[in-house]
Amino acid sequence: MGINNLDDLGDTNNFENTTGLDGLGNLGVTESQVGESQRDSQSSSQSNYQSKSQRSTEVQALFNRIAPVYDQLNDWLSFGQHKVWKLMAVQWSGAALGDCCLDVCCGSGDLARLLAKQVKSQGQVYGVDFSVQQLQVAKETTPPHLAIEWLEGDALALPLADNYFDAATMGYGLRNVVDIPQALGELYRVLKPGAKAAILDFHQPQSSLVNDFQQWYLENIVVPMAERFNFTEEYAYLAPSLARFPSGREQVSLAKSAGFTEVVHYSIAFGLMGVLVAQK
Repeated sequence: MGINNLDDLGDTNNFENTTGLDGLGNLGVTESQVGESQRDSQSSSQSNYQSKSQRSTEVQALFNRIAPVYDQLNDWLSFGQHKVWKLMAVQWSGAALGDCCLDVCCGSGDLARLLAKQVKSQGQVYGVDFSVQQLQVAKETTPPHLAIEWLEGDALALPLADNYFDAATMGYGLRNVVDIPQALGELYRVLKPGAKAAILDFHQPQSSLVNDFQQWYLENIVVPMAERFNFTEEYAYLAPSLARFPSGREQVSLAKSAGFTEVVHYSIAFGLMGVLVAQK
């Protein structure tokens, strides 16, 4: 039987006494032990928060550093295919003429510009990123006729209203946030009921053959290319970030936990990439 509100519990004033235990002594636990446990819990929570905050700052600094060559590297490393994958994400988002759309972790603005072309002058697109340098590149490379507003903001605390957007996209951002459930929750919050989010990112291939190719690609293509631009350390994060990234099935589960009702994960590019499509 589910409990929908406090009234379902009856008299809430008497609820804590229904066990027949009047105090901590009846449980064999002293007040000092409870206090120590609470302090340990608080210390653990604070440490976890500091760890996430530090990682977030490191990711932000990384994307600021690689901003000048980000687009060029993406073109070379994907052999230009990232543009096709991003177009697929826009199509799956359901963005249409006149819609108000959002691109989270917009980077240099590729996906946001594709959304703007989809909604045309009758619509509006917002691109959000916490990297100031990436946003600067996005502004400089975007034609003035495209209706895009660039905003500095965190994917974990979007500076936007509830139930506002007709569609949303995210390209290669979910893998880099420090709290994936929180990021999905923020997307859910700002989308209108019935609206969709399409999230493009790397994928962990199910095929051992494709997985071996992905590892070879990272080690023999990505790393040497990054070395040419003196960004070896910056691109070294790719492999570990992919290793800890949830599988397609796990992403579906996380999106549903965030509140999305209809969720599908599409494996594309022979399983090397994936698009999570979630409808509110």
